[in-house]
Amino acid sequence: AGFIKSPLSQKRLAQDSVELYCEAIGNPIPEIQWWFEGNDPNETYAQLWDGARQDRVKINATYNLHSTSTISIANLTGDDSGMYECRASNDPDRNHLSKSPKVKWIRSQANVFVIERPEITTHVSESSGKLILSCNMSAAHLTIMGHKWIHREKILEQDENPGAFTSYTIDGKKEEHSGVYECVFEANPQIRAQVNISVPPQVTAYKKSEHGNEGDTGVLTCKNPSFPAVTSWSWHKSGHGVSALLENASGRYIIKSDGNKTELRILKLDIEQDTGDYFCNGTNSYGSGDATVNLRVRSRLAALWPFLGIVAEVLVLVTIIFIYEKRRKPDEVPD
Repeated sequence: AGFIKSPLSQKRLAQDSVELYCEAIGNPIPEIQWWFEGNDPNETYAQLWDGARQDRVKINATYNLHSTSTISIANLTGDDSGMYECRASNDPDRNHLSKSPKVKWIRSQANVFVIERPEITTHVSESSGKLILSCNMSAAHLTIMGHKWIHREKILEQDENPGAFTSYTIDGKKEEHSGVYECVFEANPQIRAQVNISVPPQVTAYKKSEHGNEGDTGVLTCKNPSFPAVTSWSWHKSGHGVSALLENASGRYIIKSDGNKTELRILKLDIEQDTGDYFCNGTNSYGSGDATVNLRVRSRLAALWPFLGIVAEVLVLVTIIFIYEKRRKPDEVPD
């Protein structure tokens, strides 16, 4: 057996995850095992298996033409620091309890260093119509080579400045730029922190005015593009100076909601009962917001009115022409 790819040493922050990769070739196809030796001088190598360390260790292996194996460890702690060893062997007696294998296991090693996660203080302030986002990392023991600001996987700003402080300025109000922003400190390993701009729900109607035919199903939709997501949606209908709460239990109303969208379906639309204004209300931990949707219900015969109007116009014209022709004097007197 021989290695095609060996695991690489890595640095990781506590609570992050790490993945090591190993690939071996031979005839017959070799088996791959993972072993670990901690930093304690009295600690010896111990074999790792899938589900070890309270199910934080995951091992995936495939044996097709050659052997590949990946070990991943989630939610890293300081105890996960140490030497990880990928072992490969295709000796038939490699796992025999009494016989010694003729060909010893070949080994490839990689160190994993788990570094205590530094504390990062985040802050959002408003001044003169601008938002200022900042991140300040305390007790920075790592060499910082630059910073990035990211929003929705898009890099907003980056620099190559050292230092444990970085800030980003946005022109506009909180309500216009709510969401999750990330400040990134370029180091080994990379350090990230979230800066949240949180506001009450900025609820808007998908359409401010909806139309439906009598007897059909009406669909009204509201959405919340702001952060954080809505935790509770409700629908009301105004009529006769009062607002009535609409619920699924009524039978004619079906309400489907998630964090950023709510939908009201009204079954078997009625012209007199369902025409009017509907209010969608969204609430989160920062407050609430609402929007209005006007629903107009048309008669099923509404589509026929334009056709009937054209027919009536034609009949009137034909009648006028007929009367005119009857009353018109003849140009020549017949013999």
